[in-house]
Amino acid sequence: MPITANDPSRKSWLHVPSDSDFPIQNIPFGVFITKDDVVTIGTRIGDYAIDLGALQQLDYFEGIELTDDMFMQDTLNDFISDGKKTWRLVRNRIADIFDANNPKLRDNKAHREVVVFNIQDVEMQLPVLIGDYTDFYSSKEHATNVGKMFRDPENALLPNWLHLPVGYHGRSSTIVPSGIPVHRPMGQTLPNGETQPVFGPSKLVDFELEMAFITTDANIMGEPIPVEEAEDHIFGMVLFNDWSARDIQKWEYVPLGPFLAKNFASSMSPWIVTMDALEPFRCKGPDQNPQPLEYLRQEGEKAFDINLQVILKPESGEENIICNSNFKYLYWSMAQQLAHHTVNGCRVNSGDLMGSGTISGPTPDSFGSMLELTWGGKNPIRLSDGTERKFINDGDCIIIRGYCQNDKIRIGFGEVASTLLPPYSRK
Repeated sequence: MPITANDPSRKSWLHVPSDSDFPIQNIPFGVFITKDDVVTIGTRIGDYAIDLGALQQLDYFEGIELTDDMFMQDTLNDFISDGKKTWRLVRNRIADIFDANNPKLRDNKAHREVVVFNIQDVEMQLPVLIGDYTDFYSSKEHATNVGKMFRDPENALLPNWLHLPVGYHGRSSTIVPSGIPVHRPMGQTLPNGETQPVFGPSKLVDFELEMAFITTDANIMGEPIPVEEAEDHIFGMVLFNDWSARDIQKWEYVPLGPFLAKNFASSMSPWIVTMDALEPFRCKGPDQNPQPLEYLRQEGEKAFDINLQVILKPESGEENIICNSNFKYLYWSMAQQLAHHTVNGCRVNSGDLMGSGTISGPTPDSFGSMLELTWGGKNPIRLSDGTERKFINDGDCIIIRGYCQNDKIRIGFGEVASTLLPPYSRK
């Protein structure tokens, strides 16, 4: 089935600014609350949020097999469960409805009033009920930098890293949408030179520049997903900030890896950009040497050219760009991650979220964490207000933005923004 929604010549009857992340060729999916306090599934074109529940009730999806309440739910899980054919049919239909040459909704004022909202008049929600969350560690540059800082600079990568996508199971209960602040975590740390740990707030809170993909019901327990079929089970992608507490992490991560240092908060962008929308931005990923084992081998363009930017905004200051990176730098692809995740028979469900791991590029300005940008605090970043940062201060807002662009179209993700607050205090 062709992806007609991707036609770069298509225009919408809704106004779309030239630099918008959300032209009619994007058509992401999300969940929002309207000004009438109605929770609905929607999409976005330009600066307009579109109520897909209202569109369905008005029979604009006639001919597509959907349950009666498909878009009148508070999560996308059921829609994602319907699979790739339904996603494509719905997305193509939305593109047709909002095409500049289609008068059906354009010229029906009564329908428009219940379908189309100004984006400022809606409140974005977490788009899926995340049952499970896995975080990978798939940037060779990031893993090498961390290895140099904490282990042997001459052998920065552990022996398994070039043979499999390393990952760990995270905590879905503390994943929040953009705009929700997070508290500085409490925990145990081992101060330099000491032999006994102390308890208190983390002093080394960090961001991690990541992206994440959301899956459909991919398999039954015991069934591995072949790498060549893995992308068929990926609905789309979001921006992702996997907050980290480096001092807590350093003390706890041996022998079993990340725990309290990573599960206190993760922030994600509210609009899921589909794999269909990203299709024009495929590119070649890094060469993999040694060649992966057969179940992980891929050919062709399996990476995506997604420009990524991290901004640090102090509480009373202006935005400071501190990182420019790209999703294409990841050594292990999403398909390889999903194939490895399920090769042992692990079941993957609709709404599961898979984080990429920190995305660092080959140059110092493309490192995807404060840990790397300041090299463990040795090289502080100077901000435009004259202050310096080794890690994140209370009141700082971390903003991640991402977009793809070629000579015909720009497809973006919006942003994920979250402010760091002091430790939680009981009132």
